[in-house]
Amino acid sequence: MIQRSLTLLFLFGVLANAQQITCSPKDKLYFETKMETIKNTKASSLGDTIIQVGKSFIGTPYLEKTLEVGDMETLVINLRGLDCTTFVENVLAFGLMIKKDKTHFEDFANHLETIRYRNGELNGYPSRLHYFTDWIRNNEQKGLVKDITSDLGGIESQKPINFMGTHRGLYPFLADDKNFVSIQRVENELAKERLCILPQDQIESKEQLIHSGDIIALATSIKGLDVTHTGIAIHLNNRLHLLHASSKNGMVEVSEIPLADYVKNIKSNIGIIVARPTF
Repeated sequence: MIQRSLTLLFLFGVLANAQQITCSPKDKLYFETKMETIKNTKASSLGDTIIQVGKSFIGTPYLEKTLEVGDMETLVINLRGLDCTTFVENVLAFGLMIKKDKTHFEDFANHLETIRYRNGELNGYPSRLHYFTDWIRNNEQKGLVKDITSDLGGIESQKPINFMGTHRGLYPFLADDKNFVSIQRVENELAKERLCILPQDQIESKEQLIHSGDIIALATSIKGLDVTHTGIAIHLNNRLHLLHASSKNGMVEVSEIPLADYVKNIKSNIGIIVARPTF
């Protein structure tokens, strides 16, 4: 696996349920260094806290498939290489650490598990919130975010969300029949849900209603998929930009152009979904 080629991994149990964690000694040290840097963050709002934490990751290399490690699902903690989703997850986990005045690695691992897995509990590969709209809904139930897309004037739509089930060969963990059946079950439930999307041509007119620190998900027309990219909203020079782990430029950065223009440059993009942190 990619992760194993980069660093020696070790497994250890630290959660209350003795859940295994995959982390490298360098990432553990990175956590301690970052926590020391941000633990006294002073911000006027939760959104500002999220932005300060997110900006602390600027320049961190982009690394795809960061969670596809080993032969079984573990809580992967990789702070030195991020994809767009793990960037958002780690920023929120550190935000929770600041909010709750916590500094220990065990607390961070617990927060990350809560954010990443259905109902906050790692219970095998299917328990991971693979589809980002599912991630938003489940984290809304946990009280961590609120989907505000409809409040912005978003339009409801419905489409089958089944990319994993129809592209089984792209996901090594789906070689296991139990995992595959479980993912199909998740997709069947997602088929009952409606998506609310702020259309691409309305983003600029609504961008002042989106706060710095809000989570932005880019909705797509690609068959079977709901979202292709995610990041964090940030206002610069009276325009809304995206703080994100960019695969194109290979690192965490703030988009050079405003979000409204950024999404227009993506052929399959049909709009955005906006979730506001509420913890």
